[in-house]
Amino acid sequence: LPLAQKEAEVFMKKNAGKSVTVIGGGSGVGISALLDNSTDIAMSSRKIKMDERMKLQDAGRAFKEVIIANDALSVIVNPQNKVSKLTRAQLEGIFTGKIKNWKEVGGDDMQIVVYSRETSSGTYEFFKEHVMNRKNYASSVLNMPATGAIIQSVSQTKGAIGYVGLAYVTKEVKDIAVSYDGKTFTMASIENAKNKSYPVVRPLYFYYPTSKEARIKPFLDFVLSAEGQKIVDQIGYIGLK
Repeated sequence: LPLAQKEAEVFMKKNAGKSVTVIGGGSGVGISALLDNSTDIAMSSRKIKMDERMKLQDAGRAFKEVIIANDALSVIVNPQNKVSKLTRAQLEGIFTGKIKNWKEVGGDDMQIVVYSRETSSGTYEFFKEHVMNRKNYASSVLNMPATGAIIQSVSQTKGAIGYVGLAYVTKEVKDIAVSYDGKTFTMASIENAKNKSYPVVRPLYFYYPTSKEARIKPFLDFVLSAEGQKIVDQIGYIGLK
């Protein structure tokens, strides 16, 4: 959302008379808007699902998929938490509810309070698939409607943990290092995402109806241009080059 807003703002300044309206709400919301023909472009931080693909096909709506940037997903805790690194298996344990106390992963004797995005979020889907090995979130997990709400909750709750896109990380929360092999722990950063040493990286997609290609092409071309990709890096995402 912050990336598309900035791209639209700069694009409109350069192209008088052209208007781009950007609305958030989660990847599922964007793809639903594509289904009911109420948007020209759906933003999604996850790949379109098979059932969504089938619905578009049944409705006779041919569409195209374009990757416009990449994003590193940061795991965040409260700054007072002494834990500074976790393995993928430990994260799976925490988010599925098997690990309930910070002392189980080298922290203080303190209950773990888990925050997640809500089910319509592409970030929720991506984290479940790539970090939790497709296992279900614990029923005790607190689902938040937006990334800002996760940042706020984690910053105010001593035992909290959550996940957010790298571009959203603030000084109010602590970013932790993640390991998939249990040996090498890496922090989320643009550099580590680009050199592929940080494991939790995902593409960011634009989906659009083929019938509207001519209408959206000037904006899409701008986003994929050198100038558009420079904005990607400035906002805190990872450019395609």
